[in-house]
Amino acid sequence: MVLNDRMNGFNNNYFCLLILCPTTFLVSCVSLLVVSVLIFLLGFCGNALVIWISGFKMKKTVNTTWYLSLAISDFIFCTFLPFSITNMVMEEWPFGRFMCKFTSSIMFLNMFSSIFLLVVISVDRCISVMFPVWAQNQRTVNKAYVVVVLAWVVAITLSIPSMIFRDVGSHLGRTICFNNYTLNQDSHKIVAMSRFIAGFIVPLIIIIICYSVIFLKLRTNRMTKSSKPFKVMSALVAAFFVCWLPYHLFILLELNHQNFDHSILITGLKVGTSMAAANSFLNPVLYVFMGNDFKQKFKSTVLSKMENAMVEEGRTTSRYLSRSSSMDGRASTHI
Repeated sequence: MVLNDRMNGFNNNYFCLLILCPTTFLVSCVSLLVVSVLIFLLGFCGNALVIWISGFKMKKTVNTTWYLSLAISDFIFCTFLPFSITNMVMEEWPFGRFMCKFTSSIMFLNMFSSIFLLVVISVDRCISVMFPVWAQNQRTVNKAYVVVVLAWVVAITLSIPSMIFRDVGSHLGRTICFNNYTLNQDSHKIVAMSRFIAGFIVPLIIIIICYSVIFLKLRTNRMTKSSKPFKVMSALVAAFFVCWLPYHLFILLELNHQNFDHSILITGLKVGTSMAAANSFLNPVLYVFMGNDFKQKFKSTVLSKMENAMVEEGRTTSRYLSRSSSMDGRASTHI
């Protein structure tokens, strides 16, 4: 099944139901296949376009560093989606134990790296709004690279459990890729809770705090003439919450699977993982195509649209900040 490399199976037997598509789940499996193919096509093409523009067509700035890193994370995830799609179509795992472990690790690497990068972008924007002059002097591309590397190192570390617990086995004559917690059932709960806390709760709290501070700061300085930045902020927080909450919710319910209807858990896990995966193609839309005055630039080229979107929000905010600041008018030009 697509994206099950990103899930914990609530035990080996029931996880097989998620990998294989029995008649009772045929409709949901087919629907999931269609959704997964769409996510792959949109995410692969969209993130490739962002990588091409932010990495090769635009001047290297702190902003483009964030966008490029986020796009690379999502692009890697989309690149490995065909393995999961093939798994569902063939109703078995034909790629061996190493790829079972590796693809699962890649999936969680994307989850953690993309979420951590969202946090980095949120904190960066918050600092730029609160301390524009300081940010103008201290924000450099080299420092941004260091922050990105640290985010990826932490993400890689948190993805290691997949290399440890993923395994292949035989079920009903088919080879499956599943989470094997038979030797230590407590590890299942530890892994699930650590992913929920480090990959959802803490990042969500930080993002909400950052954008709340930004919103209050801009309102205090009467910088509400342009509503687009606020729409982007709201969309970012909403997308993060909507895409990842169902996934983590059903993963936690899975820990006590004996108390719930297994068909509900299976369906919920399918929907949750699909929604989480959708975040990989939503990011380019939210961070790039929702730039200020995008509609007014509809007739311009895709390149100019994306370039403008990456810098407009910062320029708009900085103009207001410079007007309200009693310091040097050369405040930050990017958020």
